[in-house]
Amino acid sequence: MTRPPNILWISTHDIGPHLGAYAGVHPGAEQARTPRLDGLAAEGMRFDLAFAAAPICAPSRSAIMTGCFPTAIGTMHMRTKAVPPPQVRLFSEHLREAGYYATNNWFTDFQVPTPPSAFDDCSAHAHWRNRPTPDTPFFAAFHLLTTHESQIYLDDDAFARRTAHVPDHHRHDPATVAVPPYHPDTEPFRRSWARYHDLITEADHEIGVLLDQLEEDGLADDTVVVFWSDHGPGVPRAKRWLTDAGLHEPLIVRWPGRIAPGSVHRDVVHLMDLAPTTLRLAGVDVPAHMHGTPLLDADGAVVASPNTYAFGGLDRQGEMQDRSRTARDATHRYVRHYHPDRPPMQHCAYPDGLHTWQELRRLASAEAVQRAGGALPDLLTPLQRALVAAAKPAEELYDLVADPHEQHNLAADPAHAATLARFRGALDGWLATYGDLGELDEDDLVATWRPGGTQQVTAEPRVAGTVVECATEGAVVVWTADAPAAAAEDTAPLGEAIGTPVADGRQWRIACPASPPPTDRPVWLKACRLGFQDSAEVLTNEGATTG
Repeated sequence: MTRPPNILWISTHDIGPHLGAYAGVHPGAEQARTPRLDGLAAEGMRFDLAFAAAPICAPSRSAIMTGCFPTAIGTMHMRTKAVPPPQVRLFSEHLREAGYYATNNWFTDFQVPTPPSAFDDCSAHAHWRNRPTPDTPFFAAFHLLTTHESQIYLDDDAFARRTAHVPDHHRHDPATVAVPPYHPDTEPFRRSWARYHDLITEADHEIGVLLDQLEEDGLADDTVVVFWSDHGPGVPRAKRWLTDAGLHEPLIVRWPGRIAPGSVHRDVVHLMDLAPTTLRLAGVDVPAHMHGTPLLDADGAVVASPNTYAFGGLDRQGEMQDRSRTARDATHRYVRHYHPDRPPMQHCAYPDGLHTWQELRRLASAEAVQRAGGALPDLLTPLQRALVAAAKPAEELYDLVADPHEQHNLAADPAHAATLARFRGALDGWLATYGDLGELDEDDLVATWRPGGTQQVTAEPRVAGTVVECATEGAVVVWTADAPAAAAEDTAPLGEAIGTPVADGRQWRIACPASPPPTDRPVWLKACRLGFQDSAEVLTNEGATTG
């Protein structure tokens, strides 16, 4: 039997396709200094039309890890602790059941508490090098925080330390950096865009370290490498907006001997398609409930036309209460706003503390002073002013080929009525097929998940001979031979908010043919289901001792 490939995921935060490999394909990519990622693309396949399911971290990552639309499984609000339908699982569990050593270093943010069934190791020390044998296939995910929006706004000394590996000749000069037309050409925006590009260059170095480790271990030829980001840049009208800037993502896949070097994929894909694609590459059956579509076959062959449209949504983001849906094909984007009376840039404590948000607020305030003096405002263009407007259009339609920065809304143009009707129908069809839990009041939705405000508890597993089962639908039974110990206090930033797993110092395995519970020693079993509290532990083979 052919050994399945190793799979390495490298993701980063808050960037669009601003890599050298996308120069001439994505606006602004020509400014990139990303030699390692450019090399990865030259050795593999560049996806030109990859899109996130949401323009903010946790909903997007929930889609990637489950292969399901957030609006369909309840993970669309930023942040939440959802209880997805019972058939929904984090896809890494399927890899573990197929014999993979699955690790995650270390960031989660999947909109659910991360269960012990998800990974063999989910920590800052997780690495393929810790797998039990050199022949064990691995799935290893690394999530770089280097490019997170918070890093753009560091003080000068902290930013210099954060970008210590960026050589002077690769640094971006705020005086010459390109600023997109939806942003005012002012010092805070110039500085932020220059820093954004420098952070990507720093991340490129870190990615190179991982790729070098793969080479050092002699694993590069046997490993599928996948690079992606979760959503667009941490600036207004990108992150937190249903725009191409907010949803269009880099995606690169390298598989030596299977994917031809320098390949380009020009069909529309969801980042959500990565879950079924990874399972397909690993030789694992794709669960029928997944909404995503495999992009590659098990031999690396490209699946033709996996999607006609990429769909996405925007819901509550922090204190910002809103709901919008979007569809994107190869040339156009359509957006439907269910609350057009609400401003696109509502107050939200965290982003309102960022320099770019503050600069837009300052200019809007200064324009109000101009109006008070009887003058017409001239500090913002109409496109920029729309970001801080009191309302937004009910519908938006853009031709991304002619208008890559989405400056001209065509929704009210009779010449584009047929295109508008097509997108309306596509979006309606998507919602009818998968449903939209965003229609429900969030408090009512949470009440269905936690009746009486109490988290539901997974039933204890039952052992009948060699069979282990659980009465809770959708539950997974895990086991460990490690005796109970006090759980370590979580010290990771945002640990509880992002669903960091409990660090109890024990190795939990899934009770399945690939990792059956031993019978010659005491074993602790428990059951877990996404969104539920883990069951109480059950001790089996209590009197057994190892020889």
